[in-house]
Amino acid sequence: MSRSAHPAGPRHADVLPEGHYSAPPADLNALDAKVWAQTVGRNDDGVVTVGGIPVTRLAEEFGTPAYVLDEADFRARARAWRTAFGPDADVFYAGKAFLSRAVVRWLNEEGLNLDVCSGGELATALSAGMPAERIAFHGNNKSVAEIHRAIEAGVGRIVLDSFQEIVRVAHTAQSLGKRQKVQIRITVGVEAHTHEFIATAHEDQKFGIPLAGGQAAEAVRRALQLDGLELIGIHSHIGSQIFDMSGFEVAAHRVVGLLKDIRDEHGVELPEIDLGGGLGIAYTSDDDPREPHEIAKALTEIVTRECESARLRTPRISVEPGRAIVGPTAFTLYEVGTVKQLDGLRTYVSVDGGMSDNIRTALYDAEYSVVLVSRASDAQPMLARVVGKHCESGDIVVKDAFLPADLAPGDLIAVPATGAYCRSMASNYNHVLRPPVVAVRDGAARVIVRRETEEDLLRLDVG
Repeated sequence: MSRSAHPAGPRHADVLPEGHYSAPPADLNALDAKVWAQTVGRNDDGVVTVGGIPVTRLAEEFGTPAYVLDEADFRARARAWRTAFGPDADVFYAGKAFLSRAVVRWLNEEGLNLDVCSGGELATALSAGMPAERIAFHGNNKSVAEIHRAIEAGVGRIVLDSFQEIVRVAHTAQSLGKRQKVQIRITVGVEAHTHEFIATAHEDQKFGIPLAGGQAAEAVRRALQLDGLELIGIHSHIGSQIFDMSGFEVAAHRVVGLLKDIRDEHGVELPEIDLGGGLGIAYTSDDDPREPHEIAKALTEIVTRECESARLRTPRISVEPGRAIVGPTAFTLYEVGTVKQLDGLRTYVSVDGGMSDNIRTALYDAEYSVVLVSRASDAQPMLARVVGKHCESGDIVVKDAFLPADLAPGDLIAVPATGAYCRSMASNYNHVLRPPVVAVRDGAARVIVRRETEEDLLRLDVG
């Protein structure tokens, strides 16, 4: 623990977490473009706007807390990924980051495919008109009913995650008189530099079939023998919120090595390779994510180089950005309820949401930014911890941030980069109602996922 005096003054704590900011930002009213959606700015009154609409108006019309999503930004990011990889590759939006029927329609219109990992996500995709052949179905424990529905609907690919699933999908496809296109998800033994809970390619975890010990090779052998399956490629996903491309390079090397072994043993060159998603975004000004065109260039060069070395035809590449598209497009709008100054420690700012609308801080120790958005302030910075209204000491939204010392109940603050995994992982803890998702575009706002009501809660309680 650092024992140095805090730069904001003695009343704001002389004990700071290791690695915390050494000084407050120069301008508490500034909006770092790295962490905010493209149309976010401040108007002449100092109020933050998105799509030309002041957040004060959004709060009056839709209430708080609320997820506010910049539709123009979402579409621009989707197009950037599609353009970066071009017509000879496939971009599958990872629906687990955030999915709604409006989002499905945007993806369809922007020419992206969709990756789903549950029956509910599949139902959402189909109900919103996403062509089934542009859907990939993931998951480490797909039920027979989910597999049946996916094959019956005609999904473009199912990603096989276990030996049991190889048989399960093959049997279901045969019973429906179909031959299902599949990929096999393998774990390549890459230790991604990310949080333990979102690293997915080391051997000791639940996803995929290990490359080590010949298990992946055996899975390929079985899949090639079954009439109900058409094996089209290998899938690898090394983790989430990754900035370093070296992990992808090692993964591609090992996946291409498997493709070479498949060709040598079975005389088959599989036509596709899916390198998953997991590319990081900026949650704070310290984060430095890569642009889609940089990622596309790097991945294409890696796969091409490895295939040339192995004397293989370069397969069609697929990627699965989710967070990288939707994460920066949204922020969560809160109203301040209480401001509690603890002498010698810090100031606790309580908002009208919390871990029920953003569990990531408690779950992953995730870091976020936060800004006063209902007005500008010239007050001195204070070290604050933004917390929620739940009966948990771990109910933290932003662990450590600088906010104006004149922050008061009734002010609006916003946490940017909450488009991914916040609404998707939201809960009803303490029977708190989940917030709405409000889409903003060109001066107009509309609800795309409505706020829950007490009637919604009680409707499920049949007691």
